[in-house]
Order: sequence, then structure tokens, then C-alpha cells
Amino acid sequence: MIKGKMIVLCLIFSGCILTIAYAKDQTYTVGVVPQFDARKIQRIWQPILKAVSKSSGVRLKLKGSPNIPKFEKEFNTGKFDFAYMNPYHLIVADKYQGYEPLVRDVGRKLFGVLVVRKDSPIKRVEDLDGKTIAFPSPNALGAALIPRAEFSRKFKINVNPRYVKSHSSVYLNVVLGQTDAGGGVQKTFEQQPSKIKDSLRIFYQTTKVAPHPIAVHPRVGKVDREKVMNAFLKLGTTDKGKVMLAKVPIKRIGKATMSDYDPLRAMKLEEFYVKEK
Repeated sequence: MIKGKMIVLCLIFSGCILTIAYAKDQTYTVGVVPQFDARKIQRIWQPILKAVSKSSGVRLKLKGSPNIPKFEKEFNTGKFDFAYMNPYHLIVADKYQGYEPLVRDVGRKLFGVLVVRKDSPIKRVEDLDGKTIAFPSPNALGAALIPRAEFSRKFKINVNPRYVKSHSSVYLNVVLGQTDAGGGVQKTFEQQPSKIKDSLRIFYQTTKVAPHPIAVHPRVGKVDREKVMNAFLKLGTTDKGKVMLAKVPIKRIGKATMSDYDPLRAMKLEEFYVKEK
């Protein structure tokens, strides 16, 4: 009887050791909405995650997505432990998986821009009626979701959407004359090469909302999520960290809460959101 109890205790103790070892060796995945091509996302995010991992003691690994619809499928099924996502993605991710925002850019707002070639005759949004417009994906918030809602509700026009997978592809399509206009956001437009930016003209800005958060899945424990959050905040206090975050781009990093996104919920964009099958 005593021998049996000792075996049980040993098994329990061994299990505890394995659990502790697993927690210690845990590597968390980090998804990033693919606003840019995969190589650029790697260049931007690998140094950030390396610095945050070192500072927090929590290992983070970038998990790439080839395009925005694939990224949406992955967070809808909880594939990421942490994710940098657009604000409406957060609304959806909270609904289906319980993701919560940790940090965001508190130095500016997110808004969409509509661009045309500099020599385009298009001057007003109403001029886009019946035109072909490039968007990164249906659910890119500032670049497609809000513009499409405003086309319908505010301007009462119809456009022919062309989804081209990334913000950079949107701007290139417009420059090459393959579409009449394109939807992007101010931050990604500013990061384009001069030869692209100098060939385009912004002629409309959408409603402004709180920008992209870095969110966490509820399966990540409180201790680790706080370590990661604090490491991101600490990164934003150093000169080197500010340079790295500016490439995301994040102007000034700070804490985020779900209430930051209440105005976005009030916009009722559900009818324009396209859930991938």
C-alpha cells in the first residue's frame, strides 16, 4: 500500500516537473497582419520580437501569413498567441476567440486614404462611381472596410473592387494604371519608396479610429502576458526601440483596452466584413 502511494506521488511529482519545464520552454507565436510583403515584415518584426523576448524572458516566434484573408482565418481559429492586427480584426477576434488588446500606438489615429495617380482627373469620391479600385483585402480596416462602408452610406456610389493582397500592391497597381484608384492608410503610404509616393495623390481621408493593437489570446497566462506587455512598453522608452517600432509603424507605444475601440463598434461595419470560409 505504501509502495503504491509512493508510485502515485512520484508520478504526480514528475508531472509537476514536466509542467514546469513545459512552461519554462514555452515559445509563443506572434502573427502580424501582412500589410507589406513577407520579407519586409521579417525585417521589421524579427528585431522587435528578439528584443522583447530578451527583455521579458518570454520566447516569441514570428508566424507569417501569406495574405490578409489567411491571417484572418488563423486568428479566427486562435492560431496565434499574440497578434498585431487591425482594429476591426480585434473586434472579430474578441468575439470568436476572446483576444484582448495589450498595447497600441497612442501617438496617432488610424485612417484610410484614397489615392490616384497625380495626373488622374479624379478629384472627389463621387468621381469613383463605377470605377475599379484596388484594395489590399475586403477587411483591411482603413484601406478597404471603412472606405467601402463610406462609399455605400455616405456617398451612395458603387465601385468595382480589386483585391491585391497588400498595401504596397495597391499603390503599385494605381501607379501602373491597372486601377483607377486605391485604398490604403496614411502610415503605409508614408513608407512607400519615393518613386511610388511621388507618383500618387491622396484625395480623401476616412473617419479616424484607434490604431492597430498587439493583442493576446486568453490561453496565455497573466504573468507572461504582463511580461510581454511591459517589455513592449520598455522598448518604446529607448532610442533604439523607438526606431524599431517606427518601422511598424508605431509612433508612441502605450497600453490598450477594449474600450479604446468602442467608437469602432458603434460604426456597425458587420455588413461590410467578409468572413473567409
